[in-house]
Amino acid sequence: MQRVNLSTVSEFVLVGLSDAPEVRFLLFVLFLIIYLATMAGNITILVAMSTDTRLHNPMYFFLGNLSLLDILCPTITVPKMLEALLLENKVISFTGCMLQLFFLIEVVGTEIFLLAVMAYDRYVAICHPLQYMNIVSLKLCAHLAIGTWVAGFLNSLLHSSLIFTLSFCDSNEVDQYYCDIPPVLALSCSPTYSRELVLLVVAGVLGSAAFVVTLISYIYILVAILYMKSSESRHKAFSTCGSHLTVVCLFYGTTICTYVRPSSTYSPHQDRVVSMLYGILTPLLNPIIYSLRNKEVKCALRRLISHVRTLLTR
Repeated sequence: MQRVNLSTVSEFVLVGLSDAPEVRFLLFVLFLIIYLATMAGNITILVAMSTDTRLHNPMYFFLGNLSLLDILCPTITVPKMLEALLLENKVISFTGCMLQLFFLIEVVGTEIFLLAVMAYDRYVAICHPLQYMNIVSLKLCAHLAIGTWVAGFLNSLLHSSLIFTLSFCDSNEVDQYYCDIPPVLALSCSPTYSRELVLLVVAGVLGSAAFVVTLISYIYILVAILYMKSSESRHKAFSTCGSHLTVVCLFYGTTICTYVRPSSTYSPHQDRVVSMLYGILTPLLNPIIYSLRNKEVKCALRRLISHVRTLLTR
């Protein structure tokens, strides 16, 4: 059995987005606004779903879990990035880097599984509407939700343990604004081939399984929609699934570009752009996509805003 390598690096330096003071301040303001908007959008959706009984069904239960993940994902990385931009404090401890990477991989993994569960939920709703409430019961919803979080945790535990038992004894500059698998692996002075292979296989198997579930679900959904005689029914079905499918394409496209490849192909500048798409912009866009394309969510948000206004004017 291979012994654990002890690191001689006690801290890492996160390479910022820019060293120019005027650019740093503009980026700080931009990302602060995006972060606050992301928090506001997802928290508003969570509050609307928890207070409006019309949204107490499996689809919105899973959407609530997605909003929670969209709150956690930027919260893991953006505050440290804002600190680096404003105060030029780019140093993160070894433990802090390990925790940041662990929680980020957990959130990303959980979201991959959750999107597959949401695709299955839409499949049952459209292909078996009369049996929907019996198949997707509250008990099954709870089990599926817990399963996605547990799977994400175990996946992250494996990835993190394989990475942070490597030796880090030379450079400690992480060529990214947060600790992520490719830039941290690139710093190791230990052989990484076997661990990269394990990480790629595990990520490939789990990611492929979730993707296959999503793909098969949408193939059945598309066939069912094509056989619908009513144009109104087809439009409603497309509207219901369109939001989820848009989120799936955004998330899978960016995460595959980041993680499903060897570290030898790591490109810092390209990866910063891609990581911003799934780590910052996707959590911002998800509540917008769902609220703009979903009449029930829009009605719930209007009722929530009206209720808040009533409370404020008393």
